[in-house]
This record gives sequence, C-alpha cells and structure tokens, in this order.
Amino acid sequence: MKVFKFGGASVKDAEGIKNVSSIINRHQGNELLVVVSAMGKITNQLEDLCRAYLNGHDDMQQIFEAIKLYHFNVLHQLFADHSHPVYDEVMNTFVEIDWLIEEEPDDAADYIYDQIVSIGELVSSKILAAWLATLRNDVKWLDARNYVHTDNTYREGLVNWDKTEAEIRKNLVPLLQQNIAVTQGFIGSTSENFTTTLGRDGSDYSAAIFSACLNASSLTIWKDVPGVLNADPKWFDETERIPQLSYHDAIELAYYGATIIHPKTIKPIQNKSIPLHVRSFLQPEAEGTDITELKNHLPVPSFIFKVNQALISIFPKDFSFIIEENLSEIFSLFHKHRVKINTMLNSAISFSISFDHDALKLERLMADLSKDYKVKYNTNVELVTIRYYNQETIDRVSVNKNILLEVKSRNTCQIVMRDKINTV
Repeated sequence: MKVFKFGGASVKDAEGIKNVSSIINRHQGNELLVVVSAMGKITNQLEDLCRAYLNGHDDMQQIFEAIKLYHFNVLHQLFADHSHPVYDEVMNTFVEIDWLIEEEPDDAADYIYDQIVSIGELVSSKILAAWLATLRNDVKWLDARNYVHTDNTYREGLVNWDKTEAEIRKNLVPLLQQNIAVTQGFIGSTSENFTTTLGRDGSDYSAAIFSACLNASSLTIWKDVPGVLNADPKWFDETERIPQLSYHDAIELAYYGATIIHPKTIKPIQNKSIPLHVRSFLQPEAEGTDITELKNHLPVPSFIFKVNQALISIFPKDFSFIIEENLSEIFSLFHKHRVKINTMLNSAISFSISFDHDALKLERLMADLSKDYKVKYNTNVELVTIRYYNQETIDRVSVNKNILLEVKSRNTCQIVMRDKINTV
C-alpha cells in the first residue's frame, strides 16, 4: 500500500491535472491513496477572502468570484460536457462559502478561517478524482474529514491519533484493497464535525498521517524540484541534489525551515520506518531523494534561508539575570501570541529570539513583554541556517552582512544578519 502526495504547483491548471493523473495511472494495481493540496496559489486567495469577510472589505465578492472562475476555467478545459457531475459537485462545495459569508461574521476568526480556506483542497481533489476517473474505473473520492480527527484548535488542529488510526484501519484499508482513492491534505474535523486545518502547508503532514495509520510501504511527495537540494535555487546559482537523506537530517532541515518538507511530516513515518521519496512531477522517472533510516549524515553542507525575520532582545528592567523564571514567562507569552521561534540565544542579562515577522503579532507581543522587560527589536533581517557548516560556508553567506546573532552547535550554525548598508 502506497501514498502519493501532490502539492498545489502540480495541479495548478488543466495540464497539471492531466500530468498528475498520468503519474497515478502508471501505478500498477490498487492500494494507492492520493493526497492533494489546493490548486496553485488558491490557498492564498482564500486567505484574502477570509480577511475581506472578517474586515468587511468591499472586494470580498470580487475575490470569491475570481476563485470560482479559476476553478471553472480548469473544468471547462478538462470536461467539454458541462453536464458532467463534477460541475455540480464543485459548485455545491463553493455554496458552503456562500452560506457562510452571507451573514455578518459572528464566530471566532480562526474557526471562520478553517471553514473558508479548507474549500481549496476539497475542490481540487474533486476535480482530480473526476479526471482520473476518465482514465480508469477504480477511482474513489474520499473526504479526509471522515478520517483525520483533531481537537478544536482551529488553524492548527492537534491530531487525535488513536481515533484517526482506528477510523483509517476500519474503513479506509478495506476500500483501498479495491480502489485508488483521492483525498485532501491540510484538513481534518473535530468531534462535533467542524472542519479544522493542520497548519499552513500541512498537506505533507496529512500524507504522513495517512501513511503511518495505513502502515504504508512508502510515501512519495511529488514536487517541482528534482529532489531535496542542499540549498534553495532562489538563493544559490549552484545547488546539489541529495540522493539519500536520514530521517534525522530531514527533521533537522524541516525544523530549520527547509520548504521542501513540512516540519511535522517526518516523525510519523519514521516511527513506522516508512521510506519517504521526494520526486519531481515534471520528471517522474528521475531518481529524486530517498529519506530512510540512513546512518550517514549529509554529504554536503546544506543552507536554509528565511527572510523577513524579526529579532527581539529582552532585558530585565532591574538589571538582574535572565533566569528560569524569566524564561518561563517569556515562552508563555510567545505561546500566547502563537509566535514560533526560529532561533534563540540566552546570556546572563538578555534573551534574543528570531521569528517570522508578522506586524500584528509583533505589536501584541511587544506590548506584553514591555510590561516587565526592556525590549529592543529589529525587523527586515534574515536568518540563515547551515547544516554541517565550516568557516568557509559561514563566510560564503555573510559577505556584506552585519551579523546580529550567531548560534553554533556541533553540526548546525544559525546566523541572524542584515545588509550592512541598512544597518543604523
């Protein structure tokens, strides 16, 4: 039994749907679960729609119509017969948003977010399943919310693993013995049957959840790159594909921000010793990267860049030391404002933290921290993480940079820096 996961770039248009379907169709036999993301950049547009609805913006309907038009243009290119059932299925899915936004927002913002943004995966999976069904007659569309059960933490649902695995083992395993199934990443449901999401870019995690609960023989994540690279091509002219990678190194790279794999993806499949293959949907026969229980570490240094960072330095107002009690209070505030720490450094009288810059979160966090601490901060800084670093690699990334913070362990170096010309 195998699991394939396809991201938004692979199903962004009609040609993408056809290409993905051809990859799936080459799979011999049944026992295949396909997990799919929303099409292209639709999640971003649904987030825009959500903000417009919550803030009462005049362009709300315009945003929604553009989202619907995008999907129906794809349908028109795939299905010349406009009486095909998929047209009604997609329209009925969008009606769920129509019902929600015709009333003034009354529920919590995170709950509303999940009800709106989850529609992207539901629609893309219905379109993919409908087209795949034109190639073979053993295709089933499944609602992931019937299988992935979470708590009520909207926007970042915590998986109830016991209930999820029991449901998958009881109802999904028998179905996959006779069918190829297409379902959604990113979404789950509460015990009250309200939709939740698993965190931004959580479709990889969904695939790992299904893989672990199915005891799959492998999980393949199909990307628009030839595998896991040692650096993002956006930042480096020359990159290297890593043919093999250990679970441990994959977790480290994902944790530090490598966008190729969602941070939560690795551990569930590592626990079941399920191989993870990263392949290119543009070159499906190419080798890619295999992530397994490999003992050797990365063959080359790997670089991870995160831009648009904020750096906060926190000092006690009474010039005392930063002690465990202070750290407990500080971490509690970061948790309260749902700010995820990317790197940190503690000294006797200060504690420095970098994180993804969100203006509203930063403002609220600063207000709470400033009650008991003196706080300084920088924005528009960048964080580079080097796995298996040496001085040459550090020098390579810090040319014409002013280093604001540097943290080293045995295998990893993290540097927060900014352009020298921007330094005040």
